This record gives sequence, C-alpha cells and structure tokens, in this order.
Amino acid sequence: MASTGQDTRRPGEMTPDELRAFREQGYFGPFTVYEVDEMKEIWRRERLRLMDRRDAIYQDEAATSGNTNISNYDRHLDSDFLAQHICRPEITDRVRGALGPDVLCWRTEFFPKYPGDEGTDWHQADTFANASGKPQIVWPDEFKDFGGTITVWTAFTEASEETGCLQFIPGTHERMNYDETKRMRYSPDSINQVDKDGVRRGFFGYDYRELQVDPDWKPDESQAVSMVMRPGQAIMFWSTLMHASLPHSGTGEMRLGFASRYVPTCVRVYPDTDVIEEYGGTVSLDRWGAVLVSGEDRFGHNRMATRTTTGRPFVPRASGL
Repeated sequence: MASTGQDTRRPGEMTPDELRAFREQGYFGPFTVYEVDEMKEIWRRERLRLMDRRDAIYQDEAATSGNTNISNYDRHLDSDFLAQHICRPEITDRVRGALGPDVLCWRTEFFPKYPGDEGTDWHQADTFANASGKPQIVWPDEFKDFGGTITVWTAFTEASEETGCLQFIPGTHERMNYDETKRMRYSPDSINQVDKDGVRRGFFGYDYRELQVDPDWKPDESQAVSMVMRPGQAIMFWSTLMHASLPHSGTGEMRLGFASRYVPTCVRVYPDTDVIEEYGGTVSLDRWGAVLVSGEDRFGHNRMATRTTTGRPFVPRASGL
C-alpha cells in the first residue's frame, strides 16, 4: 500500500532519535503541553480551586501545617484539572515510549519557589526511601539493575535561572551516588539557611549530602545544564538523574512546577506501607491509590484509584492508540 505521507505518530510519541537521546542523557525536553496563554489562564483559575482542601486525600494536621511538603502531594486525586493533566497524551505517549504501554502515575507533587527561596540540593532518587528510610517503589527482581521513576515536571509559571529553574547533569542516571538505605535527619531550622559553594541550596529541611556513598565526592557542576521553561512546557527525566534547582533570586512571581511520577504496572508502590513519614509530617495512605494512565494493569499488586474523590473517572490511554 502506498504511503499517504501523513504523520501517524501519537501526539506525544517520540522518534527513535529522541528516545535514544533520552536514554543517553536521562532527560527529554522541554516540550509543550499547553500554550503559554492557555497555561496562565488555567493556573489563574485552578490556584483558587486548589486552596479548597476539603476533598484532598491527606487531611491530617501534620500534612497541612508547618514546613512539610506532604501537603503538596497527590492533588490529582481531588482536582479535575490535575486528574486530566496526568493523563494528557503529550505526557503519557512520551512516558510509555520509555516504560512500555502499561503505566501508572503513583505520585504528584507541587514545587513552589518564592522570591528569596534557596535552591534544591543535587540529588537522585531510586526507591524514594531517602527521607523515610523505607522504599516507596520497588521494581521486580528481574530489573535489579534498573529503578527509579520517570518524572514529568511541568512549569505552571515562568521557570528561568532567576526564578529557580531545574538543573540536570546529563548522563548521570545510570549510577547512584547516594545510598538511600541511610536516613537523613530532618531539621526545619536549616531551611533557606544553607550556603554551599556560592549557591544557596538545601532539601526541604534535609541535607542530602548525608546520603553520599563517598562523603568527599562532589557533583561536577561544570556539566550542569539549566532547564529554562515557559508556562505550559514540561521536561521528562529519570529520577536517578542528578538534578537540582537554582535559588529564586528574582522578585515578583513565584516559580511553580508540578511533578507527575510514572512507573510500569509491574512496580510495587508503597509495599507494606500504611503511612508516609517525610518532611516532619506523617499522613495515612488510606485514601491513596495509583492511577492507570496507559494500557492495562496485569499484575494487580497495587491499590488503585479509578476516580477522583469528587467522582471524576480517570481515563487511561489505550495501548493501541
């Protein structure tokens, strides 16, 4: 049959060259999920709606007070907009190109950075046991040399070097420089007070250097690249990639990123875990569930959420689309 000349790729499907670059560098993008004006209008509307936490799954006082970042977790489980966002084909088509057709979104997080806020420490995450000491995601034994999660970080506002954009060290995703079996000590007094090598960086009340395999090792920041993004753009990267953020040295608008985290359905999420203990807070997982965003769940070993707390169904991307 003669070719029609039409592009039959899915909206977010990557080319073989793009996938190859992603595997080598550990990240892909930035790419557009929303147009700039569209994102600005969405965020103008949604930021007010998100202030209402009555339907949020984490209602514990420890999650919504103090410096804890847990209050920013998993709002896709009560927000119609965020529920739709995590399933956007511009995102899920790219993710399943790297992970395969059957994909879960297991966590989302907001990352606000206000004028004067410090940057975030260089870090990597494989099992996400770094703060609690207990693995939050566990890959099957046949993937012993593989791990982590794919994060899609979407800029809801301007992400420039002045407002504290992400930074990556390309190609560092296949070797862990940190031991997540160690446990970091939480100290809220350290927030926004650490000055390291001329750049103010911290880790939400932790010192990520406590996890270094080699205490004398330092990341090669000469290789770092800054991920400048307009509102509505996103970047996809392995959590095991060395990443950090710059301090917010500007004035005016905060920088806001929204991170959605994806794994194949074969990965166990929060195994034998009833609560999350991080950032000085503790919340129950009673209402939590992973969301199928693409394909099918052929394993059945994770608790699943099929609807938001307000009743909106999650609609996974069919494998054949």
